[in-house]
Amino acid sequence: MSSGADRLRLRRGRLPTHIAGALLNLVCVTAAGAAPHSPGSDDTVLAELPAGTRHGDVAARRVAEGRLDVAIPLAQFYIQQSRSSGDLRYLGYAQATLVPWLAQNPPVSDVLVLQATLQQSRHEFAASLATLDRALAVRPNDAQALLIRATVLRVSGRYAESAAACERFSRLVDARLGELCIQSLRGLNGHLESAYAGLTQMSTQGWLNSEKSWLYSELGEMALRSGRDDDARRWFEQDLRLVPDDFYVRAAYADLLLRQGRAAETLTLLQGRDSVEPLLLRMAIAQRRLRDPRLTQSRARLRDAFAAETQRGEAVHRREQARFLLDVEDQPQLALAAAIDNWAVQREPDDILVLLEAAKAAGDPAAAAPALEFMRSATLSDARINSAAPVPPSVPVPPSVPVPPAVPMALAAR
Repeated sequence: MSSGADRLRLRRGRLPTHIAGALLNLVCVTAAGAAPHSPGSDDTVLAELPAGTRHGDVAARRVAEGRLDVAIPLAQFYIQQSRSSGDLRYLGYAQATLVPWLAQNPPVSDVLVLQATLQQSRHEFAASLATLDRALAVRPNDAQALLIRATVLRVSGRYAESAAACERFSRLVDARLGELCIQSLRGLNGHLESAYAGLTQMSTQGWLNSEKSWLYSELGEMALRSGRDDDARRWFEQDLRLVPDDFYVRAAYADLLLRQGRAAETLTLLQGRDSVEPLLLRMAIAQRRLRDPRLTQSRARLRDAFAAETQRGEAVHRREQARFLLDVEDQPQLALAAAIDNWAVQREPDDILVLLEAAKAAGDPAAAAPALEFMRSATLSDARINSAAPVPPSVPVPPSVPVPPAVPMALAAR
């Protein structure tokens, strides 16, 4: 609160990982025609709304209809709320905020970048890339647009094109951020060991928490893929100490615990976070393994959530739906169909893993052949996948790379 006005504070948050990793929304935008602005602090105020305005008020969106300097941070806020809460309704609020500005002629680059972000969040990857092409035609050196482009191409398994976007991005931002983008991609494309070693040696002195979060989440995922489960656990815990609401990393940590047979610890990690569907799914899997009576309610909520997405024509949680059908409903044939549909759109290591597991459970291992062939052609290394379906040549598990010591993190919900 300042000078009688409620300040809308926006933090630079990660793009929803899909990436396994997740990349950060590091470059904030300002008004039309302005150069990208990178705040020096996570607490920088980007815009002020009238006193008493709340993000859910119609009044806030009415102000945004006539003021681009309000519309952009308000839409960013809604997108971040969707990411932190898992509530897709916030994406609708963001879309409504942007609609009056999408028809501007000439187009407003910042609005197009946010629209592409919305499309990426809804897994409309082709549409997102087309919108980014329009944004980059207006402002070729838009670092935010290039980072989102690298992210979408990476999630789609188009590594060469993603690398090109990372290279362009690296020429416009601090060297550490460019290197993080490049090495994160190299870790998926035949250079896992050198990329992991390089990122572990990066000094984080002077980094914002959001930037450290990006680094730690990438390192955690690399550690998982290289078979360093203990290192992965420590990287995930470091990330969650900085960003407790990073549900992507919390889900990845839960998957690690489930894979290690630690269902009770999984429930502790996820306690109080059942409003986020991907986390509720992990809770349901753990509850089933523990014969927890709360499974009945969790299963019903997930059924309703997936049915509602289907009714709305959305497919944001295809991968989660496949896992739900396989690991909670015990319907491997339906799980395989969902995993195949997911693979047609999204091609991350976890997508290969769920397709492989569904194909094996359904008695149709050949159904996973396209994903395994993609893995071979991309020289993607993942110890989890190799253990389920060895992909020659086998990659030996290397020794652990030291992880900076950290204060133990309590797994109880914050």
